Amino acid sequence: MSRRQLFGFLGAIVLAWFALIPGALALGGPRPPLHQPAPDFTLPTNTGDGNISLSDYRGKWVVLYFYPKDFTPGCTLEARRFQQDLPKYLAKNARILGVSADDVDSHAEFCDSEGLKFPLLADTTGEVSKAYGSWMGYVSLRHTYLIDPDGILREIYLGVNPAIHSAEVLARLDELQAG
Repeated sequence: MSRRQLFGFLGAIVLAWFALIPGALALGGPRPPLHQPAPDFTLPTNTGDGNISLSDYRGKWVVLYFYPKDFTPGCTLEARRFQQDLPKYLAKNARILGVSADDVDSHAEFCDSEGLKFPLLADTTGEVSKAYGSWMGYVSLRHTYLIDPDGILREIYLGVNPAIHSAEVLARLDELQAG
């Protein structure tokens, strides 16, 4: 196990411990309100021209998921589930964007090792994670935001279970698109 993987694993254990504390889900600061415009941002990425803005995705649903660290067990499982369901999201006019404090090089390695075909964004300063109430000191918390094609925040997920989260988001996306 490399030093990067060891520290990532230890960080994941600490975050899992915080998730068991009552009230820990409120960590991360104030979140943007539902049914209001989602905070716009531009972040570097490992794909395309090197930067992605939320506004680039107007006209599409966006699953904006924040996660603590590349190569950690929970984050890897969550990313694999989103990748496995990617064709279902694309069929629903939805795109997936992952955000963590890891740098672009780490994201590129993570995408290569896991076969991820969706962008991971490098929020190394935590600025975007803070705007979404998903920042805890030096890592992003495991939160997901579902944003509609007009850029309006429609759903917030806290205390995410990586094993079933993608299925939960797909089910809610079905409900929102039907109603």
